Amino acid sequence: MDTDNQTSTAMSAPNSSSRLEQTFPSLTASEIERISRFGEPRSFHDGEQLLETGKPHPGMFVILSGRVAISNRDVTGHRKERFQYAEHQFVAEVGTLSGRVTLVDCHAVGETEALLVPPGGLRALLVAEADLGERIMRALILRRVNLIQDGVGGPVMIGEANTADVIRLQGFLSRNGMPHYLLDPSDDGDAADIVRRYSPRPEDLPLIVLPDGLVLRNPSVRELAQAAGMLKDGVIEKIYDVAVVGGGPAGLATAVYGASEGLSVLVCDGKSFGGQAGASARIENYLGFPTGISGLALMARAYNQAQKFGAEVMIPVAVTKLNCARKDDTFSLSLDDGATIRARSVVVASGARYRRPDIENLDAFEGRGVWYWASPIEAKVCKEQEVILVGGGNSAGQAAVFLSGYARKVTMMVRGAGLAASMSRYLIDRIEATPNIELLFSTEISGLLGAPASGLQQVRYRNRTSGEETTADVRNLFLFVGADPATGWLNTCGVELDSAGFVITDATRSGARSRPLETSVPGVFAVGDVRSSSVKRVGGAIGEGAQVVAALHMFLSDSVASVA
Repeated sequence: MDTDNQTSTAMSAPNSSSRLEQTFPSLTASEIERISRFGEPRSFHDGEQLLETGKPHPGMFVILSGRVAISNRDVTGHRKERFQYAEHQFVAEVGTLSGRVTLVDCHAVGETEALLVPPGGLRALLVAEADLGERIMRALILRRVNLIQDGVGGPVMIGEANTADVIRLQGFLSRNGMPHYLLDPSDDGDAADIVRRYSPRPEDLPLIVLPDGLVLRNPSVRELAQAAGMLKDGVIEKIYDVAVVGGGPAGLATAVYGASEGLSVLVCDGKSFGGQAGASARIENYLGFPTGISGLALMARAYNQAQKFGAEVMIPVAVTKLNCARKDDTFSLSLDDGATIRARSVVVASGARYRRPDIENLDAFEGRGVWYWASPIEAKVCKEQEVILVGGGNSAGQAAVFLSGYARKVTMMVRGAGLAASMSRYLIDRIEATPNIELLFSTEISGLLGAPASGLQQVRYRNRTSGEETTADVRNLFLFVGADPATGWLNTCGVELDSAGFVITDATRSGARSRPLETSVPGVFAVGDVRSSSVKRVGGAIGEGAQVVAALHMFLSDSVASVA
């Protein structure tokens, strides 16, 4: 987030001087003059704080004279200076765009003059000053990458790496781009001291130590997000032009294109930005990325773009109900914390969730050997082991190839007779060329053996043609067996669903203009995997998210005209 190109040795060094210059650029006098109209001058005495860990970020500081030092707090609460910014450099990272909490401390070194550009002014600057804005935006993103790589500025987790709750919380933080660091009390003295001090029961682990010193005992992801400042207070007080339910490719595309065209947009997601696409190890058939890109990297770019244009994102916040009785020409959406948000239009982008097959005791092993996605966290758990992966779609293929780089062997099981009907050809070729991936067709899981305390120990599977059963000593099972639409929150609002529960769009209504991607309820639209007959591909979802913005403009202008 914040380093100086002369004193950043405490952080991981970038790979090249070019990367270093991009991360920590120095501004020219003329560039600072262009920035000045978006901010206001501030003066700081020696030792005075500009930023305080855990407090809302006031904005970007451009140093006009003097220096500022950046420090972070370790697990024991002690501050450690990491680097300094010099004259004509700026202090900010990507979280500054939305005014989220500060991850580090920052104080003046000597008498210091700076220009403070608040979050709204920073977003305006990025749009109005294209070339300069591009340099600043790149630096903001690279600084967050440095923080993540070094585990600086975010929560410290204390617990054993391969336990279910550590993996649960690590997965949440990783998929939401939050820096964090894991300490094992069995080999770290400071972590062991904290465990002794708090005397946790086994179910209290992991302990989470926040940068401001707060300690949580095995929190829910909502509790962790609230304590870590990932959820902002007060964003639900206003009426939005568009409420987007779901932060996957379709929802983020709607946010980017809608916000860039002047609409006020709020995105809600109950887990993380990126949806299922964010868990893809590598996407190689998305336009413009010939060497491929990880789903998380692609979705993180979209998430940052949405914030750049002023879209607000609430994670983890689940929408539990949509009320389509429009009061004052607005829809109301009920949230899982009891709050309500109001918007003039709604985009359903809640996607589809991986199906849970009918296997006895499945829930006892979820998070304890049974996984529905394959990120680096899960991959490290099964390093040099044999694993089983069930599924025949693109997500399953990408996961199998990714896991093959960690596991000794990946046995890929498919209920059907082949892969051609459900998987892209390039993935089939990749799988067939990978020596430690074995394909078993016409095969299904018939049983799981083990104990919840110790996790999965064995998997029993059956050949659907011969009926022959086999038991394998496998501790990790990955399930990618299709998806069910996430539409339960629409049950009482009148939005028409097909027989499988997906949202029907483009319904014909007498006397109304045709608005693409609109549902049976005027003003409610659906995009991406949740939409009936969609292609269920990342590119298709992003395209629909962009396309729906034109329909949103049409509906909002019609609404204004009808009121007038």
